[in-house]
Amino acid sequence: MLLLLPSKQDLTEQNSNNQGYEVGKRYQVAMPQQSSSSNSTSSINIPSVNKLEEIKISAKSALTNKVNSHQQSDIAWQSVKVRSGDSLARIFKRLGFSAQDTYAVSTAKGKDSKLLRKINVGDTLRIASNDKDKITALEYPLSKTDTLYINLVGEDYQSHKETKAVEIRQAFTHGTINSNFWNAGTAAGLTDGQIIELANIFGWDIDFALDIRAGDNFHVIFENKYVEGEYIGTGNILAAEFINQEEPFQAVRFTDDEYYTPDGKSMRKAFLRAPVNFKYISSSFKRKRFHPVQKRWKAHRGVDYAAKTGTPVVAAGNGKVVRATYDKFNGHHVFLQHGNGIETKYIHFSKRAVKKGQRVKQGQVIGYVGATGLAAGPHLHYEFLLNGVHRNPRTVKLPDAKPIAKKYKTAFTALAKKRLQELEGSKNAMLSMVNEQPDIIQADD
Repeated sequence: MLLLLPSKQDLTEQNSNNQGYEVGKRYQVAMPQQSSSSNSTSSINIPSVNKLEEIKISAKSALTNKVNSHQQSDIAWQSVKVRSGDSLARIFKRLGFSAQDTYAVSTAKGKDSKLLRKINVGDTLRIASNDKDKITALEYPLSKTDTLYINLVGEDYQSHKETKAVEIRQAFTHGTINSNFWNAGTAAGLTDGQIIELANIFGWDIDFALDIRAGDNFHVIFENKYVEGEYIGTGNILAAEFINQEEPFQAVRFTDDEYYTPDGKSMRKAFLRAPVNFKYISSSFKRKRFHPVQKRWKAHRGVDYAAKTGTPVVAAGNGKVVRATYDKFNGHHVFLQHGNGIETKYIHFSKRAVKKGQRVKQGQVIGYVGATGLAAGPHLHYEFLLNGVHRNPRTVKLPDAKPIAKKYKTAFTALAKKRLQELEGSKNAMLSMVNEQPDIIQADD
């Protein structure tokens, strides 16, 4: 309906002419954009077809946004911690989701969905669902850097993994041995893993049970890892110096993940001097020893390393397991066959970690310290045989591993020079700080 009322100007003009508007009579009314021609009919601006389409699309978009906003507000997130014996199906059932939901999510498109097949106790999953109880998203932190995402896209689930960038910062620490190496490492701020790694680096040259003296010291450059500014743990040891009885030993890590002396010789020998981190040697290699259990004199053809029950024992060198069993004399034990007529024996385990016929690498855990068989207490009895003849594991000459390859010698020499300069500079700065403030033992570069 269109209601027309005369303007004030029209009323004035009509009154001045003594005229009024008569009922039933048609009058010409000027409308917006009307032609000045008297023959033109009245017209109203009508939007074009294109304009109408734009209005239609705009309205539809506004409606879609409103719906999406409504749907988003209806999505609820819940977190669940993985329990012992849990599987994705069991977790989903506990949360009220169906077996079909489990199948759909676990078979999401993308290779990363397979990561859901093995979930670890203590991990946390975040699951989103809408007001229709349909799963719309799942987040599974795989580590401090990696997260698995599964999202509902249309009618299908899509999976992908995102990895946060890790920032590496160099750090330095210094330690002096007063009682034992482990305590000194802990006081220097090293983690258990770093202490073991440092012992492994120098373990071919230094006997950490018998050679360590009060006053020995070490200096270490290592990596600290950060994600989005948050510290997440330590990385590799980049360079280290260990001064044992006033004799310095230095090691530099190269890009092949091996450690070398500054002149390129491998820190690694073909065999570890001691295959376990021990407290002390309870019995050395002897031609004649009184057996504490059998109560008689007999040859002791190995070395006994006293350690806590459960302490990991590693393979002294690459080899093949030729025996892994239990008997009343040796208890749980493992024998390894190496090249060049060498055999090593590990006796009195609390538990074995390898099977007969298995190939192992140097440093691989093969069992755990115990007191099974004829043992007076928890320890590792370790034997080293060359062509069937027992040799003293502590004194037998161990062949060296290969030095740095010739094609990498120039690159390594430059890296070693840089690392040793960093080590010396950090050592001097740290020692100066320690002298002024004894509590300061570690600093980030």
